[in-house]
Amino acid sequence: MIIGLTGGIASGKTTVADMFIELGVDVVDADIVARDVVAKGTQALSLIHQHFGHDVLLATGELNRVFLRQVIFSNPVEKQWLNDLLHPLIRQKIIDDLAQCQSPYCILVAPLLIENSMQTMVDHILVIDVDESIQIERTITRDNCTIEQAKAILAAQISRDLRLDQANDVIKNTGMINKLTNDVKKLHDRYSKIVQEGS
Repeated sequence: MIIGLTGGIASGKTTVADMFIELGVDVVDADIVARDVVAKGTQALSLIHQHFGHDVLLATGELNRVFLRQVIFSNPVEKQWLNDLLHPLIRQKIIDDLAQCQSPYCILVAPLLIENSMQTMVDHILVIDVDESIQIERTITRDNCTIEQAKAILAAQISRDLRLDQANDVIKNTGMINKLTNDVKKLHDRYSKIVQEGS
């Protein structure tokens, strides 16, 4: 059984995923996969280099994310080119990584699970929900950005209501770590039971 864990920016997805890991659950993180497919020496990075030129690489030979972000942010055609290249590679690596999971159920952490139509890859959707004012506050602190930038990031994601509509389970992240731990433990017990009864 694969649980898709998602939520808006700064909702606490990583914190929750880490709690599941502590309980012995295998986790595949779509953001880490997305970094892996463009790591130094990969075919994808080589194609990106050919397409965008030398500025897209750092002196170390790794991807210059800041440069790439600026290029695609202002150019929808280039953004589409990049998405067409990377999305199939990311999807395939996620499938391969999920197939390697050993725990009774596993978790796919994907911030854009719904936006990128990845619901078909999971059996169950768990949304980490947080008030938008807290998301903005946390994003500003974490990413050292302005309130306008934080709001723009939030606006680019699907609405909170739409995300909640897709959820099978919701964890409300109030910032109380004890409550969060208990919520995760309860879900872990329930998911383990579902798997046991299904086998």
